[in-house]
Amino acid sequence: MSSLSTTIATGFVNQYTDFGLRVHRLAEDLSEEQFWTKPHSYGNSFGNLVHITGNLNYYIGARIAQTGYIRQRDLEFTEIHVGQKQEVLSKLDAAVDMVITSLRNQTEEDWEQTFDAVGADDVKDRFGIYLRCAVHFHHHIGQMIYLVKELTQAR
Repeated sequence: MSSLSTTIATGFVNQYTDFGLRVHRLAEDLSEEQFWTKPHSYGNSFGNLVHITGNLNYYIGARIAQTGYIRQRDLEFTEIHVGQKQEVLSKLDAAVDMVITSLRNQTEEDWEQTFDAVGADDVKDRFGIYLRCAVHFHHHIGQMIYLVKELTQAR
């Protein structure tokens, strides 16, 4: 990798690693039941917000790393895996690891390769999808922070 390519990949690796750790720290404070609780009818549970796993596996795994992943996005928001908090977090860890591996494999030319995927019409290259997925991940961490505060304040 060139110097700029290394800088970009390292920056993303650091962010994705941090995001994964933050999700784990936030989830520690939640019981299995709280992990799947939707405190508001219009929102998601913490567990359903971990749909970021599907996001990463599709946009980066299937479309860049060629993992063969097939996304079922609607199920990411409706399935409740009560009793499976650790399994959900382990799947997130695997997705983050896959993203990090793919980032480390990017060459200078790869960053500008055309990117095409359903639901990402505004993203034109690989750099753009890594950035978009990182922003999306961070957005959901903000929602998770709010949910943890809301769900644990009554204890």
